[in-house]
Amino acid sequence: MKYESITSSDVNNGLGCRVTLWVSGCTHHCKQCHNRKTWSFSSGKAYNGKVEEVLFNEIDKPYIKGFTLSGGDPLDSPDGVLELLQHFRERFGNTKDVWIYTGYTYEYCKDHFPEILELSDILVDGMYDCTKRDISLAFRGSSNQRIINLKTGEDISSKL
Repeated sequence: MKYESITSSDVNNGLGCRVTLWVSGCTHHCKQCHNRKTWSFSSGKAYNGKVEEVLFNEIDKPYIKGFTLSGGDPLDSPDGVLELLQHFRERFGNTKDVWIYTGYTYEYCKDHFPEILELSDILVDGMYDCTKRDISLAFRGSSNQRIINLKTGEDISSKL
C-alpha cells in the first residue's frame, strides 16, 4: 500500500479532531474529483512500520477523536488497509473511532470487505457525483453519498 500524505488535526473528514491517511490509488476516477493526485497506485510513499508509528503517535494525542482513511480509495488497497486497521485496533481498541471514505456502496462493501467494516465505525460511501454536488452537506461532497454507522447499519447522513 502507498499513501500520499497524513493530515493531523483534521476537522473536515469526520467528527472531532482526527488524523487522516490519504491512501494512493483509486479506480473510480470521479468526474471533477478534488483529489486526482491520489488516483495512481504508484504515486506517493510506501506505507511501512516506520510510517505507522508516526501515524499512531499522532492519533495517540489526547485531543484526537479518531482516524480517517481517505484517498484515492482505501478499499482499492484492501489488504494493506485490513492490516493497518488490525494494528490500529490492537493499539487503540475502541478508544478512537475509524471513518473510511470510499466510492463503493455500503452494500458492495458488506459483500467484499466485511473484515474491514468490522474494524471500522463509519463508512462514507458512494462515488462523488458532480451533478449532485452540495457544499452544505456534512462530510461528503454530493447528495448521493451516505454516512453509514457500521455498528447499526443506519444511514446517519441527515443527523450530521
